[in-house]
Amino acid sequence: MNLPSDRCRGVLLGLAAGDRNGGPLCMAVRLAESLHACGRFDSADVLSRYLAWWYEGAFDTGPVSGRVLELLAQGIEPAAAVEQVHRESDGQTAGCNPSHRSAPLAMLAQISDDDLGACARDEAQLTHYDPLAGDIAATVSLICRGLIRGQSWSRAIGAYAAEFLATDPPFDRNGFSPRVLRAALYFVDRAPSFREALDRSVEFAGAANYCPVLVGAIGGARWGAGAIEPQTLIHVSLLPRVAAAAEVLAAGW
Repeated sequence: MNLPSDRCRGVLLGLAAGDRNGGPLCMAVRLAESLHACGRFDSADVLSRYLAWWYEGAFDTGPVSGRVLELLAQGIEPAAAVEQVHRESDGQTAGCNPSHRSAPLAMLAQISDDDLGACARDEAQLTHYDPLAGDIAATVSLICRGLIRGQSWSRAIGAYAAEFLATDPPFDRNGFSPRVLRAALYFVDRAPSFREALDRSVEFAGAANYCPVLVGAIGGARWGAGAIEPQTLIHVSLLPRVAAAAEVLAAGW
């Protein structure tokens, strides 16, 4: 039976299935572990975990997050680092890394629906200055939360993301967050199952693998962990850690 706890687990396991490069999942699982440890979104704790990962040899961070973490490791204050990277990148900090990593926020039942969007925006600002990155991260989290709560697909999209549901197939494979979300919703909307949505998105995305991460998280919330076939997770080296984090957050539902 597709219970809220199963749909909650599906968010992180689906994200893992969709992430073929690994960086978003490494950040997402650290966020999930922070949420469990703190019982709330604690931005300082989350950032400390991201920075610890950087010292461990972080990879596939995306250019913005990677540069911010590099500056933090040099001793620059967080807000100053984020602003510096925004300047260095000529204002191009509306990428999809925050929306890739922040879906676990939807899994923590202690975060109210009313506070969820603000938490996602605050999480995005740990690395990305452009508020659009946070807006898209908030949209992803709200979709996942609605689906966890048992909203129908059409109701969840209508409530949080109607403007992003496209009727035409996506053509843009870059990492600009609104386009990544639009592509992801297209594949989840048109597919009859998690596996088909994921396979179609992976075929579309190529090596950059932008939209499959969101397809995984949103599709996992739609169809639940029980719909995620083991074969889609064989590439996940962190699977025991991911499964454990998903399980403890799902227990809140």
